[in-house]
Amino acid sequence: MMNSDKLELATFAGGCFWCMVQPFDELPGIVSVISGYTGGDKENPTYEEVCSNTTGHLEAVQITFQPDLFPYEKLLQLFWQQIDPTDAGGQFFDRGESYKTAIFYHSPEQKKLAEESKQELEASGRFSKPVVTKILKAKPFYPAEDYHQDFYKKNTIRYKQYRTGSGRDKFIEQHWKGKDQKKLRESLTPMQYEVTQNNGTEPPFHNEFWNHKGEGIYVDIVSGKPLFSSKDKYDSGCGWPSFTKPIQEFEVVEKLDTSHGMVRTEVRSKTADSHLGHVFNDGPGPNGLRYCINSAALKFIPKEDLEKEGYGKYVSLFQVER
Repeated sequence: MMNSDKLELATFAGGCFWCMVQPFDELPGIVSVISGYTGGDKENPTYEEVCSNTTGHLEAVQITFQPDLFPYEKLLQLFWQQIDPTDAGGQFFDRGESYKTAIFYHSPEQKKLAEESKQELEASGRFSKPVVTKILKAKPFYPAEDYHQDFYKKNTIRYKQYRTGSGRDKFIEQHWKGKDQKKLRESLTPMQYEVTQNNGTEPPFHNEFWNHKGEGIYVDIVSGKPLFSSKDKYDSGCGWPSFTKPIQEFEVVEKLDTSHGMVRTEVRSKTADSHLGHVFNDGPGPNGLRYCINSAALKFIPKEDLEKEGYGKYVSLFQVER
């Protein structure tokens, strides 16, 4: 079972909390991500009260995490990559006090790390304007109404439209999507790099998982985000791992691929933008889909290691119902 003594809290305000859950959710070591309100003085404020900018609260997310699997420093890096830290009046088209950015620290160590990360960002020259995100001592956090929780899962289409329409996605693409190719080359094998970064394809029947039978989940080799389950894996005879569906549809993005004189549907991972493979309409599942995926884009987590690797929420996929 998970050791609660090793759990910590992190609280970030990054504008609309709908957009601040998915980037952290489902990562190894992330136990939960809750949308809510903090920074003000009124107890149990409502969404309408907070949006009126009269209570002093900010929309925020509170993350429960395992620091030995996902250190606070990595959370800070991911937080900066979701926001415009130079905007003092809100975030993108959401304006007002409740949409301002802030890091709420829960310990002196978190304060120190947050201040250091802010200084590093300012010194990087990434932005021409000053970084105005405040670093504040954590105050009581009030979970938002149920319909705001996991909004990206419950209302996928509206969520995508909101991110695009607000200008957040465009900003992140312009300022944060440049990958550190040197680090990727160091952390990936040549085949993993070729597949995920250059849209390559590994040889059929000569790759790690094409006939792999173990029970567990397959995660993105770059980001660690869960992609597929062995429960949905089958032998399609094509020589690559094949699945009838992803674990979370939001984490798998489909794009038109007209390369090599063919018209296909490419599959990429949402968070890392890794090339995964292609999806076809000849699968055995209820939706008739076959996700044909390169082994080099995947890392396998056996079911017996899910807890210790930070994917404890997926243990239930492999429990036998009685």
